[in-house]
Amino acid sequence: MVTVAVLRESMEGERRVALVPESVGRLVRAGATVRVQSGAGAGAHLADSAYADAGAAVMADAAATVEGADAVVKVQRPSPEEAELIPAGAVMISLLPATASAEVVARLTERSVTALALERVPRITRAQAMDVLSSQSTVAGYKAVLLGAAGMDKFLPMLTTAAGSIPPAKAFVIGAGVAGLQAIATAKRLGAQVSAFDIRPAAAEQVQSLGATFVATELLSQEAETQGGYAKAQSEQEQERTLHAIGNHIKGMDLVVTTAQIPGRTAPVLITEAMVRSMRPGSVIVDLAAETGGNCALTRAGETVEAHGVRILGPVNLSASLPLHASQMFSRNVLTLLQHLIREDELRVDPDDDVAGPMLVTGKVAVS
Repeated sequence: MVTVAVLRESMEGERRVALVPESVGRLVRAGATVRVQSGAGAGAHLADSAYADAGAAVMADAAATVEGADAVVKVQRPSPEEAELIPAGAVMISLLPATASAEVVARLTERSVTALALERVPRITRAQAMDVLSSQSTVAGYKAVLLGAAGMDKFLPMLTTAAGSIPPAKAFVIGAGVAGLQAIATAKRLGAQVSAFDIRPAAAEQVQSLGATFVATELLSQEAETQGGYAKAQSEQEQERTLHAIGNHIKGMDLVVTTAQIPGRTAPVLITEAMVRSMRPGSVIVDLAAETGGNCALTRAGETVEAHGVRILGPVNLSASLPLHASQMFSRNVLTLLQHLIREDELRVDPDDDVAGPMLVTGKVAVS
């Protein structure tokens, strides 16, 4: 019988939980034992009693929760103190970004804990339902447009009023991945006139299918995309052409949402200070790449910057601002991963597995 422990998030501002009661219930019905730290779901308005009703044992603290556990699940990486509590030989499943997790990874390695990084779920067909980056990007793309709309000095939709007609605002989305496509769809639903830019050929059709205008189709390149579906870093010449196209288009925009990121690298700067200066006063930029450096040269992570009459928002951990639905989506991803790893009452992490292998940060394990 496999024991799964769900820890309460300790990182400031993190309101999500790795498993919601519905997912806990499915694990329990499949024969697993689940322990949940008291208050783990509080940030997402999920009471301890809901976990107890789903069949989990609600524990008073982290130490009691992880004692004897085969798998420990969190949203964010464990703190160094939490890492010391995880039983030797257990499997730790969480977001575990390499640039910020060196100390934690070292401690997990010392304790012979197998660590699986959720941001490293491979982009293959059978792992789609485990892809937390995609599910949480959906949340971020939606919320980015709401933040932008709230920060603007005008309406997004066209309105016909007793005082006359008001034209729709113009929204521009840079990067048409999961977050970008959700931003496009949300801006369209709110009535904006939407355009978008990406360098990947597959993005053009997706953008147009949502009713948005695709900008600079001449810059699309089959070589711009990795096998995993991510954008590649551009050459200096390619980057110059991209900046020229964005600079020409951005001048008339009221709302810009940027989402361009390259895994394992600093986000590309796609909006220069000169471009910001060219924009209409009262315009808003929402930079979803703020945590990895920002797509706008003036972005500051976690802050709102006013420059040249333009408001530049650099939100961090935006998915945590919609904790209930973000947790439900995250939980389904984690549940699917656990179902993949648990076979015949045994939890197995196979380094040769095409799902678990790429996620493996430390160790390897087969425990019952």
